Amino acid sequence: MQQALDLPVIPRYSFENFVCCDGNATALAFARQLTDPNGHEKLLVLYGPTGCGKSHLLHAIQQTIGCGSRVASCKEFTDGNSITLFEELSGLPALLVDDLQLLTDTPVLRQMLWELFNHFHSAGLPVALAANRAPRELTNLDDHLISRLLWGLVAQLDVSDDSSRRMLIAKLAADRQVLLPDDVAAWLLTVLPRDVGALVSACNRLYRAALEQQRKISLRLARELFTPSATGG
Repeated sequence: MQQALDLPVIPRYSFENFVCCDGNATALAFARQLTDPNGHEKLLVLYGPTGCGKSHLLHAIQQTIGCGSRVASCKEFTDGNSITLFEELSGLPALLVDDLQLLTDTPVLRQMLWELFNHFHSAGLPVALAANRAPRELTNLDDHLISRLLWGLVAQLDVSDDSSRRMLIAKLAADRQVLLPDDVAAWLLTVLPRDVGALVSACNRLYRAALEQQRKISLRLARELFTPSATGG
């Protein structure tokens, strides 16, 4: 009997295994342009809700560029480590930053990110940034930075259609080394909210319940978790 195993999430970040659909094809094309050694585009901003693939593309860019590059999250940025982090990131071959919306709104951090951007942009090095909303709505960023971000490639990711959500469910299961029956995946699409964040949370809840209860992932288990009586609706 297939059981859920307590295995770590193993996301495979590459352009080749990115779940491409109508709502994110432009973002994928722009990300590839950024890594083209013969290309002229060096600035990319990705935005969309949690789980839409922004981080996947940032890590795919990082994998392609290599050379010790890494993806930083604004969760890491604090007033106390701003100098150390600036020195570390400014020595990399590309500026790849996720979670712009989580940058703490302080003068020190606003200035640090603005200076980092200028360092890479003036040197003609790749810059790829991601957030959950459009640049103009990121009021925690320096106004000059917001203006500059609009000079480059900007792509919104939207994977809320059923075809995209079906592919996303399959990707989530593969990343967690879980066998998700087709009937369970199809049923989840009919009962879960359309936003990607809810879909990701629900899948994680299903996998965790199967593990904790030592049960196979089945339509019965899914219905127990997500019918109105089970969710309090």
